[in-house]
Amino acid sequence: MTSPNDSSPRTYPDGSDAFPHHNLLDIAGLQPWEIEYLLDEAEQWVDLNRQSSKHDDRLAGLTVINAFFENSTRTLLSFEIAGKRLGADVVNMHAAQSSIKKGETLIDTAVTLNAMRADAIVIRHGSSGAVQLIADKVDCPVLNAGDGSHEHPTQALLDGLTIRRRKGNISGQTVTICGDILHSRVARSNIICLRTLGAIVRVVGPPSLLPAAIKELDVEVYTDFDAALKGCDVAMMLRLQNERMQGQFIPSPTEYHHLYGLTEERLEKAGGDILVMHPGPMNRGVEIVSSIADDPERSTITEQVEMGVAMRMACLDILTRRSRNVEGWT
Repeated sequence: MTSPNDSSPRTYPDGSDAFPHHNLLDIAGLQPWEIEYLLDEAEQWVDLNRQSSKHDDRLAGLTVINAFFENSTRTLLSFEIAGKRLGADVVNMHAAQSSIKKGETLIDTAVTLNAMRADAIVIRHGSSGAVQLIADKVDCPVLNAGDGSHEHPTQALLDGLTIRRRKGNISGQTVTICGDILHSRVARSNIICLRTLGAIVRVVGPPSLLPAAIKELDVEVYTDFDAALKGCDVAMMLRLQNERMQGQFIPSPTEYHHLYGLTEERLEKAGGDILVMHPGPMNRGVEIVSSIADDPERSTITEQVEMGVAMRMACLDILTRRSRNVEGWT
């Protein structure tokens, strides 16, 4: 673990950078050691954020734009706090206030943002691939804060960090992801991240909410939640993405809860020491009951929020090192 006062990059014996990428757009393009490097770098910020003084000025003088074309509370606030704790000037651009609403194209918006000479741009958009389109048009690093049903890389990274801190490692853990796999960018990023780091991943949900090609992601597929829970180490619950659904995917929330809701009885039946996760926001009484969600021994839901700030601080720090001319980065 490095000290917050040490922003020099790590290198491998052959002299290559531990994280050579200009952007963070997805998990799919990362190697296992690159993911581990991001997790390691976040540890220092977990420690800093638990101190009374939570400020580091390494991004002082830099401007970070959070351009959110899709509504968000947790992710936007997390990135804003992360940038400010590193000393950056943080500007939030909300979709309702943007020129997109006036007919401006996404490319025109990207060109406009680039002309403002931001040092990093965080993008959240409702369309898959929109973040890549913007990244192709700007000079500064771009971080994907979620694009359509594609990916949400920092969510997967913070989830990985949470699992590693609670379980000691990720490799060899059996993680069951339950719910709306079809529409969830969180599920996709977590599957790729966890499989890359050696975890066994199970996905479970109604057949209507499982992608046709899900097995191509090297996961075990279930439709029986009780069977998927048995013998697992981590249960990651997902909310129903009603805003992305067009048509009837489930009979009713009550029926869904009966088949796929995480309850005390279901956990007891599964046995073992199962860690419970949820990226939020939760639909209490649908995918999870409050007694489990609010149990700090079994649930990591608030811890995931804490890890999110640290993880996003690490990502902003690493991706801006070249522009800050940190020694060893070119």
